[in-house]
Amino acid sequence: MTATMKASYLMKQGELSVREVAIPTLAEDEVLVRVAAVGVCGSDVHYYQHGKIGPYVVNHPLILGHELSGTIEAVGSAVDPSRVGKRVAVEPQRPCRVCSECKAGRYNLCPDIEFYATPPIDGAFAEFVKIQSDFAFDLPDNVSFEAAALIEPLSVCIWAAQRAEIREGSRVLIAGAGPIGVIMAQVASAFGASEVIITDITEDRRKFALEHGATKALDPRTDDVESLGVDAFVDASGVAQAVYSGIKAVGPAGHALLVGLGTEDMSLPVSHIQNNEIWVTGVFRYANTWPTGIELVASGKVNLDVLVTHTFGLDDVESALNAGKLPGSMKAIVHPGR
Repeated sequence: MTATMKASYLMKQGELSVREVAIPTLAEDEVLVRVAAVGVCGSDVHYYQHGKIGPYVVNHPLILGHELSGTIEAVGSAVDPSRVGKRVAVEPQRPCRVCSECKAGRYNLCPDIEFYATPPIDGAFAEFVKIQSDFAFDLPDNVSFEAAALIEPLSVCIWAAQRAEIREGSRVLIAGAGPIGVIMAQVASAFGASEVIITDITEDRRKFALEHGATKALDPRTDDVESLGVDAFVDASGVAQAVYSGIKAVGPAGHALLVGLGTEDMSLPVSHIQNNEIWVTGVFRYANTWPTGIELVASGKVNLDVLVTHTFGLDDVESALNAGKLPGSMKAIVHPGR
């Protein structure tokens, strides 16, 4: 193995550069992963286009990408050497493990968490990454590297489904039939939902969602959404009107989960929330979801491969970040070794 690797850096807003840099040095509890596949997330696109997300500002060169899979190439001194050669899906974060949130099992809310591709932590548009060994999860042979990379967005949906208490017989409404919305539809179905309704203004996306998890697809511009009376609503759009209508669609004691990133402030139907005791909450990443995600994919209950519409090499990360503009685009994957 050489001492250097190629990595794609976001130099500043709108500017990328492939550089030759040192391969990460391992701590005793870490593994070195040769990256096989990296999904392009909306947050990667946002950093590329705007140079920041909220308080997180790209003020020095940053490697984007946090949805990844690969093969363990080397291990730290405290890691079983038999892990070398294992195909893995990577949970791209490092919590402190000692704060009150970590000890309560909510390590996604750790105030000192280090998360891939969130300034100043580098991500996975690179040939190699390092991660603590227990955050690199072994893959069954029937799970592709592409699907394994997408266990990260799948985890967001699993976390949302758990918090929304989706169970056998639940009626679920999802706003937005992009990648998260379609994955959410599959997760709701896998959790036992009897009806999975998805809304989107684009006909092609509504059709795709119906083929992959949704039982009904509505156009929110013309169809009645607010009178549905569902048990759970998940917003995967970030659109203020979709959030408002979705909450109105929730019946008594139901749940509304906000996953999509929209504006900082929105108007909510407060009387409806209060009079029906609706639980409204956000979703911030996930905790302890990778084993469930791997099982859902390996068992065929969730199909992530079907979401992959475009693939790129490390020299074409800019094209990958712009792939969402292409007709029929759903999910772009970067293969750093290509």
